[in-house]
Amino acid sequence: MAEFLVKIADERGHLAQQVEHGYSESEVRERFIQQGYLVYWVKPRGLLAAGKLQTSGRKVKQSRFVIFNQQFLTLIKAGLPILNSLDLLIKRQKDRNLRTLLQNVRDRVKSGELLSDAFAAQHVFPKLYTTTLLAGEKSGNMEEVLSRFIAFQRLAMTFKKKLAVSLVYPALLVTVVLCMSVFLVTYVVPQFAKLFDNINAELPPLTVFMLAVGTNAQKYLPFAAVGLIVLLAVLWRWKSSDRGAAAVDRVMLKLPVFGDIWLKYQVANFARMLSTLLSGGMPLVPSLETAGGSMSSRIVLNGIMDAAVRVREGQTLAGSLEQQKMFPDLSVEMIEVGESTGALPAMLNSVAEFYEEDVQTALGAAMALIEPVILIFMAVFVGGVLISLYMPIFSLGSSIH
Repeated sequence: MAEFLVKIADERGHLAQQVEHGYSESEVRERFIQQGYLVYWVKPRGLLAAGKLQTSGRKVKQSRFVIFNQQFLTLIKAGLPILNSLDLLIKRQKDRNLRTLLQNVRDRVKSGELLSDAFAAQHVFPKLYTTTLLAGEKSGNMEEVLSRFIAFQRLAMTFKKKLAVSLVYPALLVTVVLCMSVFLVTYVVPQFAKLFDNINAELPPLTVFMLAVGTNAQKYLPFAAVGLIVLLAVLWRWKSSDRGAAAVDRVMLKLPVFGDIWLKYQVANFARMLSTLLSGGMPLVPSLETAGGSMSSRIVLNGIMDAAVRVREGQTLAGSLEQQKMFPDLSVEMIEVGESTGALPAMLNSVAEFYEEDVQTALGAAMALIEPVILIFMAVFVGGVLISLYMPIFSLGSSIH
Protein backbone atom coordinates (compact mmCIF):
# COMPACT_ATOMS: atom_id res chain seq x y z
CA MET A 1 0.00 0.00 0.00
CA ALA A 2 1.14 3.54 -0.76
CA GLU A 3 0.82 6.78 1.19
CA PHE A 4 -1.44 9.56 -0.06
CA LEU A 5 -1.90 13.16 1.12
CA VAL A 6 -5.64 13.92 1.31
CA LYS A 7 -7.41 17.28 1.66
CA ILE A 8 -11.05 16.97 2.77
CA ALA A 9 -13.90 19.02 4.24
CA ASP A 10 -16.53 17.69 6.64
CA GLU A 11 -20.26 18.47 6.62
CA ARG A 12 -19.65 21.72 8.51
CA GLY A 13 -17.12 22.90 5.93
CA HIS A 14 -14.07 22.45 8.19
CA LEU A 15 -10.96 21.71 6.13
CA ALA A 16 -8.43 19.03 7.07
CA GLN A 17 -5.31 17.59 5.50
CA GLN A 18 -3.96 14.16 6.45
CA VAL A 19 -1.89 11.20 5.30
CA GLU A 20 -3.81 8.05 4.35
CA HIS A 21 -2.72 4.60 3.16
CA GLY A 22 -4.37 3.07 0.11
CA TYR A 23 -3.92 1.13 -3.10
CA SER A 24 -4.67 4.02 -5.50
CA GLU A 25 -5.83 7.63 -5.63
CA SER A 26 -9.32 6.65 -6.76
CA GLU A 27 -9.65 4.05 -3.98
CA VAL A 28 -8.70 6.58 -1.28
CA ARG A 29 -10.97 9.24 -2.77
CA GLU A 30 -13.94 6.83 -2.92
CA ARG A 31 -13.34 5.78 0.69
CA PHE A 32 -13.65 9.34 2.00
CA ILE A 33 -16.63 10.13 -0.24
CA GLN A 34 -18.50 7.15 1.21
CA GLN A 35 -17.78 8.51 4.68
CA GLY A 36 -19.56 11.76 3.73
CA TYR A 37 -16.52 14.00 3.20
CA LEU A 38 -15.95 16.42 0.36
CA VAL A 39 -12.59 15.45 -1.17
CA TYR A 40 -10.62 18.33 -2.67
CA TRP A 41 -7.67 16.26 -3.86
CA VAL A 42 -5.67 13.10 -3.25
CA LYS A 43 -1.92 13.30 -3.98
CA PRO A 44 0.70 10.53 -3.80
CA ARG A 45 3.22 11.07 -1.02
CA GLY A 46 6.93 10.22 -1.16
CA LEU A 47 9.70 10.04 -3.76
CA LEU A 48 7.42 8.97 -6.60
CA ALA A 49 5.08 11.86 -5.88
CA ALA A 50 7.95 14.33 -5.82
CA GLY A 51 9.12 13.14 -9.22
CA LYS A 52 5.61 13.43 -10.57
CA LEU A 53 5.14 16.96 -9.28
CA GLN A 54 8.38 18.07 -10.91
CA THR A 55 6.96 17.29 -14.34
CA SER A 56 3.47 18.68 -13.76
CA GLY A 57 3.78 21.11 -10.88
CA ARG A 58 3.60 24.31 -12.88
CA LYS A 59 0.18 25.74 -13.48
CA VAL A 60 -1.13 25.99 -17.00
CA LYS A 61 -1.79 29.50 -18.31
CA GLN A 62 -5.50 30.21 -18.45
CA SER A 63 -5.32 31.63 -21.98
CA ARG A 64 -3.51 28.56 -23.34
CA PHE A 65 -5.96 26.25 -21.60
CA VAL A 66 -8.94 28.08 -23.10
CA ILE A 67 -7.41 27.79 -26.58
CA PHE A 68 -6.85 24.05 -26.05
CA ASN A 69 -10.46 23.55 -24.99
CA GLN A 70 -11.74 25.55 -27.95
CA GLN A 71 -9.73 23.34 -30.32
CA PHE A 72 -10.80 20.22 -28.41
CA LEU A 73 -14.46 21.22 -28.70
CA THR A 74 -14.09 21.89 -32.44
CA LEU A 75 -12.63 18.42 -33.03
CA ILE A 76 -15.33 16.74 -30.98
CA LYS A 77 -18.04 18.60 -32.89
CA ALA A 78 -16.39 17.41 -36.12
CA GLY A 79 -16.98 13.82 -34.97
CA LEU A 80 -13.43 12.80 -33.97
CA PRO A 81 -13.11 10.41 -31.02
CA ILE A 82 -11.62 11.80 -27.81
CA LEU A 83 -8.36 9.85 -28.13
CA ASN A 84 -7.79 10.95 -31.72
CA SER A 85 -8.57 14.55 -30.74
CA LEU A 86 -6.06 14.42 -27.90
CA ASP A 87 -3.39 12.90 -30.16
CA LEU A 88 -3.87 15.64 -32.73
CA LEU A 89 -3.78 18.44 -30.14
CA ILE A 90 -0.71 16.99 -28.42
CA LYS A 91 1.23 17.09 -31.68
CA ARG A 92 0.31 20.75 -32.23
CA GLN A 93 0.82 21.87 -28.63
CA LYS A 94 3.81 24.22 -28.26
CA ASP A 95 3.62 24.58 -24.47
CA ARG A 96 5.91 21.81 -23.17
CA ASN A 97 4.27 21.66 -19.75
CA LEU A 98 0.75 21.39 -21.15
CA ARG A 99 1.90 18.84 -23.74
CA THR A 100 3.32 16.62 -20.98
CA LEU A 101 0.08 16.85 -19.02
CA LEU A 102 -2.03 16.03 -22.08
CA GLN A 103 0.15 13.03 -22.87
CA ASN A 104 -0.51 11.68 -19.37
CA VAL A 105 -4.24 12.34 -19.84
CA ARG A 106 -4.19 10.52 -23.20
CA ASP A 107 -2.42 7.50 -21.67
CA ARG A 108 -4.91 7.31 -18.79
CA VAL A 109 -7.92 7.53 -21.13
CA LYS A 110 -6.39 4.83 -23.36
CA SER A 111 -6.05 2.57 -20.29
CA GLY A 112 -9.76 2.94 -19.51
CA GLU A 113 -10.06 5.95 -17.19
CA LEU A 114 -12.76 8.55 -17.65
CA LEU A 115 -11.62 11.82 -19.22
CA SER A 116 -12.64 13.75 -16.08
CA ASP A 117 -10.62 11.40 -13.85
CA ALA A 118 -7.60 11.64 -16.17
CA PHE A 119 -7.58 15.45 -15.97
CA ALA A 120 -8.22 15.40 -12.20
CA ALA A 121 -5.23 13.08 -11.70
CA GLN A 122 -2.89 15.81 -12.95
CA HIS A 123 -3.63 18.01 -9.86
CA VAL A 124 -3.16 21.11 -12.00
CA PHE A 125 -6.47 21.74 -13.76
CA PRO A 126 -9.27 23.52 -11.87
CA LYS A 127 -11.88 21.41 -10.13
CA LEU A 128 -14.54 23.36 -11.99
CA TYR A 129 -13.19 21.93 -15.24
CA THR A 130 -13.02 18.30 -14.12
CA THR A 131 -16.51 18.55 -12.61
CA THR A 132 -17.80 20.03 -15.85
CA LEU A 133 -16.29 17.13 -17.80
CA LEU A 134 -17.88 14.68 -15.36
CA ALA A 135 -21.30 16.30 -15.89
CA GLY A 136 -20.82 16.01 -19.66
CA GLU A 137 -19.86 12.33 -19.37
CA LYS A 138 -22.89 11.55 -17.22
CA SER A 139 -25.34 13.46 -19.41
CA GLY A 140 -23.75 12.42 -22.70
CA ASN A 141 -23.63 16.05 -23.79
CA MET A 142 -19.93 16.87 -23.70
CA GLU A 143 -20.17 19.53 -26.41
CA GLU A 144 -22.64 21.69 -24.48
CA VAL A 145 -20.81 21.57 -21.14
CA LEU A 146 -17.48 22.33 -22.80
CA SER A 147 -19.06 25.29 -24.60
CA ARG A 148 -20.37 26.62 -21.28
CA PHE A 149 -16.98 26.19 -19.60
CA ILE A 150 -15.20 28.02 -22.44
CA ALA A 151 -17.73 30.86 -22.29
CA PHE A 152 -17.25 31.11 -18.52
CA GLN A 153 -13.46 31.18 -18.85
CA ARG A 154 -13.58 33.90 -21.52
CA LEU A 155 -15.84 36.07 -19.36
CA ALA A 156 -13.58 35.52 -16.35
CA MET A 157 -10.47 36.44 -18.37
CA THR A 158 -12.13 39.58 -19.74
CA PHE A 159 -13.19 40.64 -16.25
CA LYS A 160 -9.70 40.07 -14.81
CA LYS A 161 -8.08 42.02 -17.65
CA LYS A 162 -10.37 44.98 -17.02
CA LEU A 163 -9.51 44.93 -13.32
CA ALA A 164 -5.79 44.65 -14.10
CA VAL A 165 -5.93 47.60 -16.50
CA SER A 166 -7.65 49.76 -13.89
CA LEU A 167 -4.90 48.92 -11.37
CA VAL A 168 -1.88 49.50 -13.63
CA TYR A 169 -1.59 53.27 -13.23
CA PRO A 170 -2.03 53.34 -9.41
CA ALA A 171 0.49 50.50 -9.06
CA LEU A 172 3.05 52.34 -11.20
CA LEU A 173 2.40 55.54 -9.26
CA VAL A 174 2.96 53.81 -5.90
CA THR A 175 6.13 52.14 -7.20
CA VAL A 176 7.56 55.46 -8.43
CA VAL A 177 6.73 57.18 -5.14
CA LEU A 178 8.39 54.42 -3.09
CA CYS A 179 11.52 54.37 -5.26
CA MET A 180 11.84 58.13 -5.17
CA SER A 181 11.31 58.21 -1.40
CA VAL A 182 13.99 55.56 -0.81
CA PHE A 183 16.39 57.40 -3.13
CA LEU A 184 15.84 60.72 -1.36
CA VAL A 185 16.21 59.31 2.15
CA THR A 186 19.13 56.92 1.55
CA TYR A 187 21.21 58.92 -0.97
CA VAL A 188 20.28 62.60 -1.25
CA VAL A 189 19.87 63.24 2.49
CA PRO A 190 23.26 61.63 3.43
CA GLN A 191 24.98 63.79 0.77
CA PHE A 192 23.59 66.92 2.43
CA ALA A 193 24.71 65.54 5.81
CA LYS A 194 28.32 65.49 4.56
CA LEU A 195 27.93 69.04 3.26
CA PHE A 196 26.60 70.37 6.57
CA ASP A 197 29.36 68.56 8.51
CA ASN A 198 31.93 70.62 6.58
CA ILE A 199 30.08 73.88 7.18
CA ASN A 200 29.80 73.36 10.98
CA ALA A 201 26.74 75.58 11.10
CA GLU A 202 23.88 75.40 13.59
CA LEU A 203 21.05 73.49 11.92
CA PRO A 204 17.27 73.80 12.45
CA PRO A 205 15.62 70.92 14.40
CA LEU A 206 13.74 69.75 11.29
CA THR A 207 17.00 69.48 9.34
CA VAL A 208 18.72 67.61 12.20
CA PHE A 209 15.85 65.14 12.34
CA MET A 210 15.88 64.56 8.57
CA LEU A 211 19.67 64.08 8.48
CA ALA A 212 19.46 61.53 11.31
CA VAL A 213 16.75 59.62 9.44
CA GLY A 214 18.78 59.63 6.21
CA THR A 215 22.10 58.51 7.74
CA ASN A 216 20.46 55.72 9.77
CA ALA A 217 18.42 54.59 6.77
CA GLN A 218 21.56 54.37 4.63
CA LYS A 219 23.38 52.42 7.33
CA TYR A 220 20.61 49.91 8.09
CA LEU A 221 19.01 49.64 4.62
CA PRO A 222 20.59 46.20 3.75
CA PHE A 223 19.47 44.73 7.08
CA ALA A 224 15.99 46.22 6.68
CA ALA A 225 15.73 44.80 3.15
CA VAL A 226 16.74 41.30 4.31
CA GLY A 227 14.34 41.52 7.26
CA LEU A 228 11.51 42.63 4.98
CA ILE A 229 12.13 39.72 2.58
CA VAL A 230 12.17 37.21 5.46
CA LEU A 231 9.00 38.74 6.92
CA LEU A 232 7.21 38.56 3.58
CA ALA A 233 8.30 34.92 3.12
CA VAL A 234 6.99 34.02 6.60
CA LEU A 235 3.71 35.85 5.98
CA TRP A 236 3.30 34.14 2.61
CA ARG A 237 3.86 30.74 4.18
CA TRP A 238 1.48 31.56 7.03
CA LYS A 239 -1.13 32.75 4.51
CA SER A 240 -1.03 29.29 2.90
CA SER A 241 -2.30 27.71 6.15
CA ASP A 242 -6.01 27.55 6.96
CA ARG A 243 -5.70 29.85 9.97
CA GLY A 244 -3.54 32.37 8.12
CA ALA A 245 -5.81 32.44 5.05
CA ALA A 246 -8.86 33.02 7.26
CA ALA A 247 -7.07 35.82 9.15
CA VAL A 248 -6.02 37.54 5.91
CA ASP A 249 -9.57 37.26 4.58
CA ARG A 250 -10.99 38.84 7.73
CA VAL A 251 -8.59 41.77 7.38
CA MET A 252 -9.39 42.22 3.68
CA LEU A 253 -13.15 42.10 4.23
CA LYS A 254 -12.91 44.76 6.95
CA LEU A 255 -10.95 47.20 4.79
CA PRO A 256 -12.90 50.38 4.02
CA VAL A 257 -14.17 50.48 0.42
CA PHE A 258 -11.88 47.66 -0.77
CA GLY A 259 -13.39 45.08 1.61
CA ASP A 260 -16.80 45.57 0.00
CA ILE A 261 -15.27 45.38 -3.49
CA TRP A 262 -13.44 42.15 -2.58
CA LEU A 263 -16.67 40.55 -1.29
CA LYS A 264 -18.63 41.53 -4.39
CA TYR A 265 -15.85 40.12 -6.59
CA GLN A 266 -16.09 36.79 -4.75
CA VAL A 267 -19.91 36.77 -5.05
CA ALA A 268 -19.69 37.45 -8.80
CA ASN A 269 -17.23 34.56 -9.30
CA PHE A 270 -19.33 32.22 -7.18
CA ALA A 271 -22.54 33.06 -9.03
CA ARG A 272 -20.88 32.61 -12.44
CA MET A 273 -19.35 29.24 -11.48
CA LEU A 274 -22.56 27.92 -9.92
CA SER A 275 -24.59 28.96 -12.96
CA THR A 276 -22.14 27.18 -15.29
CA LEU A 277 -22.29 23.96 -13.27
CA LEU A 278 -26.09 23.96 -12.92
CA SER A 279 -26.53 24.66 -16.64
CA GLY A 280 -24.30 21.66 -17.34
CA GLY A 281 -26.68 19.36 -15.49
CA MET A 282 -24.92 19.02 -12.11
CA PRO A 283 -27.12 18.73 -8.99
CA LEU A 284 -27.24 21.73 -6.69
CA VAL A 285 -25.26 20.37 -3.72
CA PRO A 286 -22.24 19.07 -5.73
CA SER A 287 -22.32 22.31 -7.74
CA LEU A 288 -22.23 24.33 -4.51
CA GLU A 289 -19.31 22.30 -3.18
CA THR A 290 -17.34 22.66 -6.42
CA ALA A 291 -18.01 26.39 -6.78
CA GLY A 292 -17.20 26.96 -3.10
CA GLY A 293 -13.96 25.02 -3.38
CA SER A 294 -12.87 27.32 -6.21
CA MET A 295 -13.15 30.48 -4.10
CA SER A 296 -9.94 32.34 -3.26
CA SER A 297 -11.44 33.70 -0.02
CA ARG A 298 -11.31 31.15 2.82
CA ILE A 299 -14.18 32.81 4.72
CA VAL A 300 -16.44 32.79 1.64
CA LEU A 301 -15.40 29.18 0.97
CA ASN A 302 -16.38 28.09 4.48
CA GLY A 303 -19.66 29.99 4.21
CA ILE A 304 -20.58 28.28 0.94
CA MET A 305 -19.65 24.87 2.34
CA ASP A 306 -21.87 25.47 5.36
CA ALA A 307 -24.67 26.56 3.02
CA ALA A 308 -24.20 23.34 1.01
CA VAL A 309 -24.72 21.31 4.20
CA ARG A 310 -27.95 23.20 4.93
CA VAL A 311 -29.18 22.72 1.35
CA ARG A 312 -28.48 18.99 1.67
CA GLU A 313 -30.65 19.01 4.80
CA GLY A 314 -33.57 20.49 2.82
CA GLN A 315 -33.22 24.26 3.19
CA THR A 316 -33.39 26.63 0.25
CA LEU A 317 -30.21 28.02 -1.29
CA ALA A 318 -31.23 31.63 -0.64
CA GLY A 319 -32.07 30.89 3.00
CA SER A 320 -28.83 28.99 3.52
CA LEU A 321 -26.73 31.81 2.08
CA GLU A 322 -28.65 34.41 4.09
CA GLN A 323 -27.79 32.60 7.32
CA GLN A 324 -24.09 33.07 6.60
CA LYS A 325 -24.57 36.86 7.06
CA MET A 326 -21.87 37.72 4.55
CA PHE A 327 -23.59 37.64 1.15
CA PRO A 328 -25.14 40.95 0.01
CA ASP A 329 -28.91 41.17 0.54
CA LEU A 330 -29.58 41.91 -3.13
CA SER A 331 -27.77 38.75 -4.27
CA VAL A 332 -29.77 36.63 -1.82
CA GLU A 333 -33.05 38.19 -2.98
CA MET A 334 -32.20 37.59 -6.65
CA ILE A 335 -31.28 33.96 -5.93
CA GLU A 336 -34.56 33.54 -4.03
CA VAL A 337 -36.48 34.81 -7.07
CA GLY A 338 -34.54 32.42 -9.30
CA GLU A 339 -35.36 29.46 -7.05
CA SER A 340 -39.04 30.31 -6.86
CA THR A 341 -39.39 30.72 -10.64
CA GLY A 342 -37.27 27.71 -11.58
CA ALA A 343 -34.75 29.88 -13.41
CA LEU A 344 -31.85 29.71 -10.96
CA PRO A 345 -28.98 29.41 -13.53
CA ALA A 346 -30.24 32.44 -15.49
CA MET A 347 -30.71 34.46 -12.29
CA LEU A 348 -27.21 33.52 -11.10
CA ASN A 349 -25.86 34.85 -14.39
CA SER A 350 -27.72 38.09 -13.72
CA VAL A 351 -26.20 38.23 -10.22
CA ALA A 352 -22.72 37.74 -11.68
CA GLU A 353 -23.20 40.42 -14.34
CA PHE A 354 -24.60 42.90 -11.81
CA TYR A 355 -21.76 42.50 -9.32
CA GLU A 356 -19.06 42.40 -12.00
CA GLU A 357 -20.26 45.78 -13.24
CA ASP A 358 -20.57 47.03 -9.66
CA VAL A 359 -17.00 45.95 -8.89
CA GLN A 360 -15.62 47.73 -11.96
CA THR A 361 -17.55 50.92 -11.14
CA ALA A 362 -16.56 50.91 -7.46
CA LEU A 363 -12.94 50.11 -8.23
CA GLY A 364 -12.77 52.87 -10.83
CA ALA A 365 -14.20 55.37 -8.32
CA ALA A 366 -11.76 54.23 -5.63
CA MET A 367 -8.79 54.52 -7.98
CA ALA A 368 -9.93 58.00 -9.01
CA LEU A 369 -9.73 59.03 -5.33
CA ILE A 370 -6.49 57.20 -4.55
CA GLU A 371 -4.46 58.72 -7.40
CA PRO A 372 -4.73 62.34 -6.17
CA VAL A 373 -4.09 61.17 -2.60
CA ILE A 374 -0.83 59.53 -3.73
CA LEU A 375 0.16 62.66 -5.65
CA ILE A 376 -0.58 64.87 -2.64
CA PHE A 377 1.44 62.57 -0.37
CA MET A 378 4.33 62.64 -2.84
CA ALA A 379 4.24 66.44 -3.03
CA VAL A 380 4.10 66.85 0.77
CA PHE A 381 6.86 64.30 1.40
CA VAL A 382 9.24 65.57 -1.27
CA GLY A 383 8.51 69.17 -0.39
CA GLY A 384 9.12 68.50 3.31
CA VAL A 385 12.45 66.79 2.61
CA LEU A 386 13.64 69.58 0.31
CA ILE A 387 12.57 72.34 2.71
CA SER A 388 14.36 70.65 5.63
CA LEU A 389 17.55 70.33 3.57
CA TYR A 390 17.57 73.83 2.08
CA MET A 391 16.58 75.77 5.22
CA PRO A 392 20.20 75.96 6.50
CA ILE A 393 21.41 77.07 3.07
CA PHE A 394 18.84 79.87 3.01
CA SER A 395 19.78 80.96 6.54
CA LEU A 396 23.48 80.95 5.62
CA GLY A 397 22.78 83.04 2.54
CA SER A 398 20.81 85.64 4.52
CA SER A 399 23.56 85.85 7.18
CA ILE A 400 26.22 86.54 4.51
CA HIS A 401 24.25 89.51 3.24
